[in-house]
Amino acid sequence: MSIHWEIHGSVGHLTLDRPEKANAYDRAHLESIEAAIEAMHPQVTVVVIHSNHKTVFCAGADLDEMKSATPTDAARLYSQTVFTKVARSPMVSIAVVDGWAIGGGCELALAADIRVTGHGAAFRLPETGLGIVPAAGGCTRLTELLGPSIAKQVIIAGQDIDHHAAVQWGLAIDGGQDPLATAIDLAKQISSKPAAAIANAKHIIDTRLEDLSLSRERAVQATLYAKRNAD
Repeated sequence: MSIHWEIHGSVGHLTLDRPEKANAYDRAHLESIEAAIEAMHPQVTVVVIHSNHKTVFCAGADLDEMKSATPTDAARLYSQTVFTKVARSPMVSIAVVDGWAIGGGCELALAADIRVTGHGAAFRLPETGLGIVPAAGGCTRLTELLGPSIAKQVIIAGQDIDHHAAVQWGLAIDGGQDPLATAIDLAKQISSKPAAAIANAKHIIDTRLEDLSLSRERAVQATLYAKRNAD
């Protein structure tokens, strides 16, 4: 099983476990993530998303599936739908990044409410080098989290964000030598608070002009896929 989940009290665990593909996802894996998010609520207050791979959180979309993607696929972009469901769930999500978060894997981490990083963490959005854009929320969420200047450095100039920069810039919490344990402790702390207060606080904080930007990401991606397929 490449995606599996379990519940401990009011804390859920969603594990990415496809080491042979560096946790890259295809349609079936995204469906599993979406199903897990739906199944855990409302029993769960906090969900910890982590990897069983030692050096990779998630390598993004499966390249084999991307090769056959059409402009229509890009316009609908199921990964954006799933990651937005993670972002907008009443559950608080904590992504444990102790390795590479690349492309869609980075976008999944950005969709989480909180990121906890280990010293081997690195975030990368390489899409512009492939003639496309980070359209599963990368352009929108990275800009919201760190501002347009850093977003341009990462998305346009291709600069990575390592563990130290992520912590320094406020993108992540330093997880020390055991980021998963740090995240679980934090999840227990959060889940000990009244669930309604947590869910409403998250909703108020997240109320912003996100929809327009996400729709723009999908539209641009569809155009770029059409151009790439025509060349």
